[in-house]
Amino acid sequence: MTSTKSPESAHPLERLLFEVKRTIVGQDVLLERMAVALIADGHLLVEGVPGLAKTLAVRSLAAAMAGSFQRVQFTPDLVPADLVGTRVYHQHSGEFRTELGPVFANLLLADEINRAPAKVQSALLEVMQEHQVTIGRETFRVPEPFLVMATENPIESEGTYPLPEAQVDRFMMKVVVDYPTQAEEQAIVGRALRPPEPPQPTVTAKDLIAMRARAQEVYVDPAIVDYAVRLVAVTRSPATAGLGELEGYVTYGASPRASIALVTGARALAFLRGRDYVLPHDLSELALDVLRHRLVLSYEALADDVDADTIITRVLGAVRAPDVVLQNR
Repeated sequence: MTSTKSPESAHPLERLLFEVKRTIVGQDVLLERMAVALIADGHLLVEGVPGLAKTLAVRSLAAAMAGSFQRVQFTPDLVPADLVGTRVYHQHSGEFRTELGPVFANLLLADEINRAPAKVQSALLEVMQEHQVTIGRETFRVPEPFLVMATENPIESEGTYPLPEAQVDRFMMKVVVDYPTQAEEQAIVGRALRPPEPPQPTVTAKDLIAMRARAQEVYVDPAIVDYAVRLVAVTRSPATAGLGELEGYVTYGASPRASIALVTGARALAFLRGRDYVLPHDLSELALDVLRHRLVLSYEALADDVDADTIITRVLGAVRAPDVVLQNR
């Protein structure tokens, strides 16, 4: 996990996370997954009750990477143009001009994304997948690197709209943020009593793009790819791994995007930890975050109080991890 010692000789991303940790107490898993998403060119869905510094975490990350940051508070009256932009008629010139929306930033925080209707949520589909927005007949590229971090509040259901499966599948990972420990909360309160120190930029957007290229050189053994595919396949048909009792709980398993996200995420995690090869543990460590939002559970699962994490944990225990031997690299 990320060290809090002086990062003078650390990995560049370790220095980035060190700066963020000057503002954020705890949240180690969330910060590490944010770094993984940046390197793997993915997006993050974060679920947690209000007050857990989700917004502050992504704002601090943007400051530490000298990147642009925009926050959009999703509400029921939001329209797609509020996100991506629109064409505006200027009376003095008699011309239509394109006004770009807040999605044109390195880090976009979509706060309480489930409070907006499906047409607004779907406005993010093109930009999340293609890193571009089409307005009228023109197509505009968003700045690179580009990360969408969306938050959901799990304790309210009134005035919310479930995310469509096609939208949820675009998120590389879903991270569940829990309450801090008592010691962490004491540190949080202590920091609130003095002026915060803003994170200092440690890497640029150009540096991160270069790191993405280096991460793509991390070696992924074919057995790792096979392991990812087998894990995802068992979520679709648990009986193939001797988990027939789970068949009635899963209506739809994870899509092939899950297999891709497992492998690319594991490669980014290995790069973050200073290795030039992927281990099975990298993949299994990310499995819950990559798979939990991609399983469509049945009413039987809801009735029996069986959640996606329980099923994925059972799948991880049933699917044997490969014994990877690195040779002839």
